[in-house]
Amino acid sequence: MSKIRGMRGFLASSIGVTCAAALALPLTPPAFAATARPVPAAEAARPAPHAGTPATTPSDRRAAEPSAAGSTQSLPLEPLTRDRATPSATEQGLPRRAVRHFSLVGVVWDDPDAELHGRVQVRTRTAGTGTWSGWQDVETHNADHAADPDTPERASGRVRGATAPLWVGDSDGVELRVRSESDDSAADSAGHTSGTRNLPAAPPLPSGLRLELVDPGEDDAASSGDEEEPRAAGGANAENSALTENSALTENSALTGTSAVAEASAVNADLAPFGATEIAALSRTETEQEYLALNAGELTERQLQAKPYVGPRPGIVTRRGWGANEGLRESGFRYTKKVKAAFVHHTASGNNYRCSQVPSLIRSIYRYHVKSMGWRDIGYNFLIDKCGKIYEGRAGGVAKPVLGAHTLGFNSNSMGIAVLGSYGATKPSKSAVKAVARLTAWKLGLYRVNPKGKTYLKSAGSNLHRKGKKVRLNVISGHRDGFKTECPGRKLYGKLGSARSKAARYQGR
Repeated sequence: MSKIRGMRGFLASSIGVTCAAALALPLTPPAFAATARPVPAAEAARPAPHAGTPATTPSDRRAAEPSAAGSTQSLPLEPLTRDRATPSATEQGLPRRAVRHFSLVGVVWDDPDAELHGRVQVRTRTAGTGTWSGWQDVETHNADHAADPDTPERASGRVRGATAPLWVGDSDGVELRVRSESDDSAADSAGHTSGTRNLPAAPPLPSGLRLELVDPGEDDAASSGDEEEPRAAGGANAENSALTENSALTENSALTGTSAVAEASAVNADLAPFGATEIAALSRTETEQEYLALNAGELTERQLQAKPYVGPRPGIVTRRGWGANEGLRESGFRYTKKVKAAFVHHTASGNNYRCSQVPSLIRSIYRYHVKSMGWRDIGYNFLIDKCGKIYEGRAGGVAKPVLGAHTLGFNSNSMGIAVLGSYGATKPSKSAVKAVARLTAWKLGLYRVNPKGKTYLKSAGSNLHRKGKKVRLNVISGHRDGFKTECPGRKLYGKLGSARSKAARYQGR
């Protein structure tokens, strides 16, 4: 599978052409001040919080970005008080305040290996109506979505601990509270005991807690790739990175960003025209013909004569289609040898989104993964919405074995598929489950893998499997099969058997 397994040769020979072609793409000039959205007049006297200039301490390294379409406000948490006199070291947050517009929230901290044992709750104010939501829980256990240990991405020095992101829609006000796990227990017990002498001590919260408020920006501005200079692999440290985010654009940054757009599009050149917003679906016959053409130089005579068990290629929205700002991610791509398994996830970002909002939701998760959590790109290889539409995730080519950051310990020789939403108590839609089956039937079929089969993957180390252990897994597994986690949620996990059977039928098995 020479064409499918790598595009290095293709890029080396064609990137000059594609970059030249990319110069014809429409560019959006930077307009930080023009796109800023003001605080409502009723609260104009109350200044919006600002994280300040980049500081030299780790806890203050995330500075607020300019007021531009596609930005992140990073706000340090404060100790909260119970009796308005005694601050609690195990209870932090932010009082209600007005902020610039945002649509997605999350909490990050300095040490990526530290866990937040507690409860994170947020209230937000809907822009336009001024209506405040009730308290919403933010999923705290997100360490299981990460690059493998000992990889450059994990060891970059930029990676932070983080909660899952929560989609809240267009908002301009926020209130947050974070309580340690034992602190909640103590509060619940206080009304039933005469004292707290025997209660366990509350564990400390991770250091450097910050609230991240993400504005996904607009499609046109994000997709042009000219807002920010793409980050080089193993680039500057976090402090210098923050300075780069706030600096004025250099004369060549638009060109560099456009080159990143060309790079991301070129790796799908076998499947779609340059700059395409969607990779078109193919029939079963067309997919088989494509498969044989791509692998003619590698398959044996017997394999060429045998029936290829590959499902029809589904339609896939490209990164350009959902408006990825290619200037955010690290340049270049990372590949593994093959795709032997698919791990299914949920994003735990809530189900209160419309399918028309999905490009904005994905842009928000992308920015959160890269700018807030310090990853090289969005972690998942593919994303699927509740309407069953499939989206390209991490850059590198949808048919290729792109190394992701989705299943800690098992990112090599696998792919990560995230269904947008939270599926612990909510059933996934039939359309979403069908999309999982269609995607896996095609992608696994390219690597001659049976969706109903078993496979072995070597663990890079997780809380469920020691490093170096060869683990027998379902070819289509849930995230919890590789890491002790609730992901992909009980309801979605229960549908994986159906997805396996459907995928095998799509392959003609």
